[in-house]
Amino acid sequence: MLSVIIATKDRAPLLARALCSLQRQRVAVPFEVIVVDNGSSDDTASLIAARRATAPFPLRSLFVGEPNRAAARNAGIAAASQPVVVFVDDDVWLPEGFLAAHAAAQRRAHPRAVSGPILNVPSYEARPRPTLLNYSNAFFCTCNVSVPRASLLALGGFDARFNLYGWEDTELGLRLRRSGVRRAFAWNAYLYHIKPPAGESFDVVLGKTVERATMAVRLLERDRSWRTRLATGAYAANLWRARVVMPRWALDLYGRLANDERFPRALRRFARSQLLDGAYTATLQRLVGEARR
Repeated sequence: MLSVIIATKDRAPLLARALCSLQRQRVAVPFEVIVVDNGSSDDTASLIAARRATAPFPLRSLFVGEPNRAAARNAGIAAASQPVVVFVDDDVWLPEGFLAAHAAAQRRAHPRAVSGPILNVPSYEARPRPTLLNYSNAFFCTCNVSVPRASLLALGGFDARFNLYGWEDTELGLRLRRSGVRRAFAWNAYLYHIKPPAGESFDVVLGKTVERATMAVRLLERDRSWRTRLATGAYAANLWRARVVMPRWALDLYGRLANDERFPRALRRFARSQLLDGAYTATLQRLVGEARR
């Protein structure tokens, strides 16, 4: 009944743990796992080959060389053989009842996008129970969502023009909603999203922030609704706030503070958050202005 799709790139150790959690699933319906290697240069391929020999479920791999998460997931959708697709990331741990919860929630005649709580935790050992704080109103987040494969195929899947970081799942979610797919939230379909304190470098996070702003403008080209403008930050009050609170000279100052070990950690953390906010809104403002000209 379920095709689990994981898009990954150069994160073999994390992928190994995700596959381990899939091996422990207690689910009465058949499922397969499709790993889409989106241009890895590490030992992802050999890991999948080794796991394929021992996995208690069909495990397949695809290779999409050009880094593009939308295109990678589209390849997984095309290869899937089951009627319901479940998207998860490679840096997750799935409790034993995760797939069973998605399968139960999908036993409805009307097509549904089913999501569940995403618990950001610092390590694989931290496994709290979900609380009301873990509720999300997001319609379609590919870290944890299932949807009928037919609904995805009818819309052509993800828009591969979202070729940088961010918003490709939001854009597909907008089209799914308009096509009549309903949303459901399944509390038992929760997972752990591993976010160690010493994760990605600040330069990597900053690069993703700029990419996310770039893709936000691409999303706005397709949908100018108030909901989308709020989600992306592309509304007058926010852009005005950025001009007043975070002028260019302030961003330069935050950049120096963020990387200077002589300052207290709390101050550096504040400077980094301000710099990321400023980089996002400055990129958004510039690109929105260019699009209007």
